[in-house]
Amino acid sequence: MSSATLTRDRANVTAWLQNYGVYLAVVVLLLFNVFFTENFLSAANFRTQLVQAAPVCIVALGMALVIGTEGIDLSVGSVMSISAALIPLYLGAGPAMAIVVAVIAGIVSGLFSGYLVAYLGIQPIIATLALLVGLRGLALVIAHGQLVQLHNQDFLALGTGDFLGVPIMVIVAGVLAVLAGLVVQRTTFGRHLVAVGGNRAASTLAGLPVKRVLVSVYVISGALAAVAGVLATSRLAASDPSDVGLLMELSAITAVVVGGTPLTGGRVRVLGTVFGALLMQLVQATLIKHNLPDSTAQMVQAAIIVVAVYVARERSSK
Repeated sequence: MSSATLTRDRANVTAWLQNYGVYLAVVVLLLFNVFFTENFLSAANFRTQLVQAAPVCIVALGMALVIGTEGIDLSVGSVMSISAALIPLYLGAGPAMAIVVAVIAGIVSGLFSGYLVAYLGIQPIIATLALLVGLRGLALVIAHGQLVQLHNQDFLALGTGDFLGVPIMVIVAGVLAVLAGLVVQRTTFGRHLVAVGGNRAASTLAGLPVKRVLVSVYVISGALAAVAGVLATSRLAASDPSDVGLLMELSAITAVVVGGTPLTGGRVRVLGTVFGALLMQLVQATLIKHNLPDSTAQMVQAAIIVVAVYVARERSSK
């Protein structure tokens, strides 16, 4: 077999892994748990896995749009914490008011990040790193560093209730995933987003609204992170800014990358991102069910990121 054939076969395998590897990994992990994990096939367990994956999925959808523009948003976990801190302050006016305020806080955070990136030319990793630190600190100041128990049943229903047997959190994540897919595949904004990520200079020369697109993706990411913060707070029945969203940026980036969206931008895989979030949850649940610590799950996530980035790099270099 010639070297050219081997190179071509290697390129085909790499491309296949990037496009479909996450689906194969989910199937393999499911089969492993079916045969080697006790009580895995119970309806209660499947419900738990989906509910726990929902916030990661929601945050990862926004992260995918940002990464599609060759950016990164490290502030998502801290946006979740600030939304958690604000909810008790406005819950007395009703769940709707508390949710609206929390989402507005996420939008404002995204506007700030987007402005730093689009108009001041600051690197996304630096701009959002500043918010990662600052917003969680602000959240702790707002909450006076204390956990606050929540008792509003209408609000708590978001995290514990269901509709036709499907958890509300899962429904919200599913609806947002469908909307994200439609935005990327069927709208002018989606096409602009991919173009900006593929070649920002060429997009500018072509007259595309590059700065508006950049600001918009960070706003969307901030809003979705705030929604995830609301749902996580509802499920916990408590506002705990010191814990809500902690390391969420790692989980979201991992879900996006293993889902096939390259860190170099120019492409967004929404369905792959959803399966990436499911994969991360299954990895964590599998390790815990087999009596391995959560720290091990974090190391496995890091290894998965390295492998996924390597696969993407190999494909882009062909």
